[in-house]
Amino acid sequence: MLAMSTAVKDVMTTRVIWVKKSASFRELASTLREHKVSAFPVVDAAGKVIGVVSEADLLTKEALYGEEPGVIEGILHHKDQEKARGVTAGELMTAPPITIRPDASVEDAARLMYVRKVKRLPVVDANNHLVGIVSRSDLLAVFDRTDAEIRKEILTELLVKEFTVNPDDFTVTVKDGVVTLKGTPETSEVGREIVGKVRHVQGVVAVRDRLSYPPTEYPARTYFPIPH
Repeated sequence: MLAMSTAVKDVMTTRVIWVKKSASFRELASTLREHKVSAFPVVDAAGKVIGVVSEADLLTKEALYGEEPGVIEGILHHKDQEKARGVTAGELMTAPPITIRPDASVEDAARLMYVRKVKRLPVVDANNHLVGIVSRSDLLAVFDRTDAEIRKEILTELLVKEFTVNPDDFTVTVKDGVVTLKGTPETSEVGREIVGKVRHVQGVVAVRDRLSYPPTEYPARTYFPIPH
């Protein structure tokens, strides 16, 4: 069962297809077809990740190599022109690689993929050695949790252990990953914090806030007589 503390190491693939910097274009194309992957890390002699080669990198060469300068190359970035002339993984790869640590949260991984527009991330240890790879589909595994598992975590781990409130004061229902919260929190601040925490429970698709917030209390005003 994947819980709210799910880390990259819990969903990553540890059997990773990788290539050395010296791998030829033909080896790269053959490896992509044989293992039915769309990209793989490139490692140096010490086993450290130095780049990533993807289908897009190989297609750059296939599409541009041999074109007359000024026809297509003139409107392309200089790096694409260099890739078109590359013949090894070291020359074709995208570098530096975008990597992530195994203890990072799946939320961090998803955010990094979204911001950097990548479909997978090599997972590296403190010495930048390859330990796995995580893809978009791996991250979506957190949504495989059942509604019952999600509800149990909200009640026991969040309400009881983290907020130390009586779970009987709240009604928590989960349907297809959508959580509906009802009840009256001690304060509005506590209620908003509970809703925020529930949003980050793994497997939660959305939160419907139906809490009855207590009225905001304002400090009593002190009046002073106006001197005459």
